[in-house]
Amino acid sequence: MSTDLGSGLTSLFVVAVVAAVTPVLVGLLGRLRVPQVVVLILGGVVVGPHVLDLADPNSIQLLANVGLGFLFLLAGYELDLTVFRQSAGRLAVSGWLVTITLACVIVGGLAALGVVKAFVPVALGLTTTALGTLLPILRDNNMLRGSFGPYILAAGAVGEFLPVVAIAIFLGSHGRFVGLISIAAMGLLALLLSVLPRLGRGGRIARILAEGEHATSQTTLRWTVALLLLLLVVAADFGLDVVLGAFVAGLVLRRWAPGDLDHKLDAVGYGFFIPIFFVSSGMGLDVESIVDAPGRLFLFFLLLLAVRGLPTLLVYRTALPRTRRFELVFIVSTALPLLVALSQIGLATGHMLPENAAALVGAGVLSVLVFPAIAVALHHRLARQGEEGDRSG
Repeated sequence: MSTDLGSGLTSLFVVAVVAAVTPVLVGLLGRLRVPQVVVLILGGVVVGPHVLDLADPNSIQLLANVGLGFLFLLAGYELDLTVFRQSAGRLAVSGWLVTITLACVIVGGLAALGVVKAFVPVALGLTTTALGTLLPILRDNNMLRGSFGPYILAAGAVGEFLPVVAIAIFLGSHGRFVGLISIAAMGLLALLLSVLPRLGRGGRIARILAEGEHATSQTTLRWTVALLLLLLVVAADFGLDVVLGAFVAGLVLRRWAPGDLDHKLDAVGYGFFIPIFFVSSGMGLDVESIVDAPGRLFLFFLLLLAVRGLPTLLVYRTALPRTRRFELVFIVSTALPLLVALSQIGLATGHMLPENAAALVGAGVLSVLVFPAIAVALHHRLARQGEEGDRSG
């Protein structure tokens, strides 16, 4: 066995142990309601090169990228595009446009003061929402049901998809025009893939795939993984971030995948690949930079709330009651995976200072720890008030 393979297997084993221990720790913490994502990232920090040095993030980078892909595939799969023809979708786009305007003004000012090197990656980071990260938390607390669910999904999807498009245009490796052409090509490919199942419906191949769906061949799951990897490869070849390919894969799957595929995707994604991504993110977190300049972390943390969250109070004032709007403020302010991706892009291109990259990711970790917990508490409080009102009535 080669040294590189042995090192990679050792790192993967350590990551697998962190992933296996995480739900146990979350269960022991009980009422604190700490999201698993936070424990996975903190576990990555502990076993990574900056603390115990038990695992090398570079040796599992490919699996971590696939985990990132699965995270956004599931986010795209959860999104029903018809929501954008409804009020929830239009309000979500309006809210994001207000957010990007605020982000450009505020981060542009920080760039003029020399706090940030180039404002584009940081400004885009402040407009993101970690829908993929939030989904398990939202599902576990029944927050996607009822009339409020579409507002959450629409705002979260816009906070993931539009920043990805902006990244492809403004931070792509081949220039803005090529980035626009690449996005159009991805959209065309997605449209073609969406109609393929209709062409083969009722044929022999369709019957073979249906018969193997629950057998050992697991035909639909295998084709799903192949689709995800295809679109990740296409996105990478176009010079786009893998997130775009994964999100598009999820949108395509919603059109032609069977109804119970989501359970299989959850098992493969959350059971293996996605925890690797989060643990790997923790392993790569530059803890020393955060300790040396903690003020940057808290600045970005507050800006996530102010720039991404607070406009919600104004944009949704006629659509949602005040408690729901505050709940949505903390949901849309939660960001992490795209912050990791933006930091990596910013460092690779020289557009971002290392201390800002670490602080931005650290702010994302803190947002995942704090903001969903507040949103869940507000949700349960509103639910209890409803139950008390029903009993009194």
